[in-house]
Amino acid sequence: MKANPPPPSKQTTTKQRLALAICDFLNTSLTDGTLQADDKDNIDIAVNCIGEAFGVDPSDKAAVAEAIGSQNLLQIYSVYEKLKQTKPTAASSSSSAAPAAASSSSSSSNGPTEEDKKQAESLKSKGNAAMAQKDYPTAIDFYTQALTLNPGNAVYLSNRAAAHSAARDHESARADAEAAVAIDPKYTKAWSRLGLARFALGDAKGAMEAYQKGIEYEGNGGSEAMKKGFETAKRRVEELEAQNDAPAARGGAGGAGGAGGLPDLSSLASMFGGGGAGAGAGAGAGAGSGGMPDFGSIMNNPMFAQMAQNLMSNPDMMSNLMSNPRLREMANQFQGGGGLPDMSSLMNDPNIADLARSFMGGGGAGGAGGR
Repeated sequence: MKANPPPPSKQTTTKQRLALAICDFLNTSLTDGTLQADDKDNIDIAVNCIGEAFGVDPSDKAAVAEAIGSQNLLQIYSVYEKLKQTKPTAASSSSSAAPAAASSSSSSSNGPTEEDKKQAESLKSKGNAAMAQKDYPTAIDFYTQALTLNPGNAVYLSNRAAAHSAARDHESARADAEAAVAIDPKYTKAWSRLGLARFALGDAKGAMEAYQKGIEYEGNGGSEAMKKGFETAKRRVEELEAQNDAPAARGGAGGAGGAGGLPDLSSLASMFGGGGAGAGAGAGAGAGSGGMPDFGSIMNNPMFAQMAQNLMSNPDMMSNLMSNPRLREMANQFQGGGGLPDMSSLMNDPNIADLARSFMGGGGAGGAGGR
């Protein structure tokens, strides 16, 4: 069976390329004698399932070749095993010192020979030349070959991270840069490339931490490039924090909104001179007694300013307003000289409450966000 291929215009992700590499490994295992012919049906099913799950076509030779480059999955894993062997086994080694010690142990019997190192350096130089020509896939290939000969070399990993970043594969760049700083934290270029990869992936705080480490290892306050990267990441962190604080600030400013999201209707009633618990005492300005509202207070109230702004910008809202029977009753009574109705009673009308929400432009959300 053949898996559904991804759309031609869509670039494959790191995980999709890994899925293709796994499928290539399984298919190769059938042809190189690792597995028996009887296992072919099971392998075909596994390959098809992986292809469908990740949206790739394992039978597309061009896609597979692009995914694995010059090193197939088995060869890459052998590099990983060599890298593990170069790590020190002494129990007294701390987690931070272990990667650096692994680099220094490369001269042991398990490490690369002098000839391996020489060839690896030649491959690294070819990778640098490809980078200068902006041929990033070729550069990545050369650096990978260099790492095959000399696993655990922080410079090669850092250079490959730079090539991945230039090719916009920031996930791979971050992985290589993190491996490089783990092996040799004093190699400050790796910290810079880690900062760049993290920033490109949206991790501004992680980028700032990486640049800070680079500054510390460089000493003397750090290089201008490292400090510039740190300041750029820091500004982004501050911008994100300000954006996160803004909704809460708006919610606090909209304190007229209660927990349920309505304006303070008791204050609204009192400004119209009405109701409330004290209305029954016969206050001279009581709305129920036909008194006039305090228009000075109304016009200076931010809540009413917002209501007026929403009303002016939404003609449909005015139509809904005039179609409300309670408001028509209030308008007729006011025009006939009968004064305003009892505002405390008016504000308990659920229809009026809905209109208040509309006027406030969803002010309730702001009130809840202020908690």
